Parts: sequence; structure tokens; C-alpha cells
Amino acid sequence: MYYDSLDAFLKSADTTLKQGPVGMIFVEDDIEVGSTVRHHLDSGFKQLLVLMPEAFDLPEDVVDKVARIDFDIAKGADYVDAVNRIAAAAPGLWMYYCFNAEYLFYPFCETRTVGELLTFHTEERRDAMLCYVIDLYAGDLEVHPNAVSLEDAHLDKSGYYALARNDPDNHNYPKERQLDFFGGLRWRYEEHIPAKRRKIDRIALFKSKPDLILRDDHTFTDEEYNTYACPWHHNLTAAIVSFRTAKALKANPGSTFDIHTFKWHNSTPFEWHSRQLLDLGLMEPGQWF
Repeated sequence: MYYDSLDAFLKSADTTLKQGPVGMIFVEDDIEVGSTVRHHLDSGFKQLLVLMPEAFDLPEDVVDKVARIDFDIAKGADYVDAVNRIAAAAPGLWMYYCFNAEYLFYPFCETRTVGELLTFHTEERRDAMLCYVIDLYAGDLEVHPNAVSLEDAHLDKSGYYALARNDPDNHNYPKERQLDFFGGLRWRYEEHIPAKRRKIDRIALFKSKPDLILRDDHTFTDEEYNTYACPWHHNLTAAIVSFRTAKALKANPGSTFDIHTFKWHNSTPFEWHSRQLLDLGLMEPGQWF
């Protein structure tokens, strides 16, 4: 289905947003749009919304499988507002959001659907899931100057860390079961990244409910949604492997000439398999086996 605006889509939300999980892909440029859509279709999202500029084309093999919505971030469209409006239109559904050239991985995703993942998570009385955004980058920037290559993708195998998330409304005491996570390109090239954009944690999977608001730092107004685990044991976490930071660093005139390669001694080829991310500690299976 095609909609010429988010408003047009939301007018039909009563009939179009009936079943979850619902995926939202925000397209910022024309890089790897098709592979992003196919990956999330294969993950088992019941409905996939692709919000993209009118000038871009969707591959023919996915056109009839998604809802395409005209939406142009470059012209000022706000993805945070869009997530909140879509979530408000369909309370009680699991939802997910990402950008093009980002790919969701979760434990055992090769054999289990995202619906199965979220069914188990719901049974553990959890309404949101912490995701780590793991930077991908092409190994050879001369061959791939935009830093994107599915065949030559690399990631950092170490260099990730967490800091306490202090609560300014409570004398800056650390928030319970909340941490700020850092690493990857945003850590290695932090001089080119605004401080408020350096975190790699994102509450990308969440259950919509009335009055729930996503904030522009990828957290929600319900503080329990922002926790990495429940009080009694570890919970599942997921990873979003993402070329988004690498693309930005090579597209930005202030950084592109300073970066000749993203590879360093802790780079390793990405195997496009959940086992590698689990082995590196970049997501957590919790009690799910």
C-alpha cells in the first residue's frame, strides 16, 4: 500500500494497524533500502512500514509486502514524532523502529521469528527491550567510499563500556537498572560526534500504550521501558547492526578527510549471524534457549 503522507496512513490506522509486531523503517538516503526491508520481512514482522522520500524507489519484490509512506527527514520530518504518532494509533502492539542500512539481530534469529522473541519477552512481564546499535563499516573505503558494504562489513569486537545513568531529578543518583552504553565508531571518533549522540543503546522494541512518549535520546517517558533487565533476573537484549554512523562520518565534510579507514586492531569481519554477536557479548539471551 502507498500513502502520500503520514496523516493519510494514520487515517486508516484502525484497519491497517491491527496485528504486531509492527516494524518502522525510516529511510534517510537511498543506500541499502532493499536489503534493509528484506531483512526485516524475513525476521517475521507482521506489518512493515517504510517511511521514505517520494523521490526514492522501493525494489519491485517488496513493494506489495510493505506500507510505503512518503516521509522526508532531510526536509524536516521528525522520526521521533512519527514513532509516537504511530504508536498512539495502535496501543497494545509490539513495535520496532530503525533506519535504512540497519539490521535487527536477536538471539537465535536464524531459526526464530521476532514474534516468538517478543512472545517470550511478554511472558517475562517485559514491555520493552534494550537494543545495542553496533556499528558496521566497510573494510576498504577506497572501494566503498560511502563506508557501506554487506560483503566487506566489519565491526569492533571490543571497546564497549557502560556508565551509570544519573537522574537529575534525584540528586544525580544512578537510575535503577539503567546504564548508558558506549563503543564502536561513536567512541573511536567521538570528536566528530555530538556528546548527546554518542550512546549506542536504543529502546527499539517496545509495546505501545496510551501516553507513552519516545524521547529524542531513544528512551521513553516510562522509566521501566528504559531498563536493561527486570529486578529478578537477566532479560533478553538485541542488537541492531548499523552502517548509519559510518555513512555519516564519511558524508560529513568535517570528518571524511580525517578518516582513511575505519579498521583497527580490534576490527573483525561481521559474519551476519547471531552467534557472533552472542559470543562477543553484544546481546544477551537471558532465560531464552
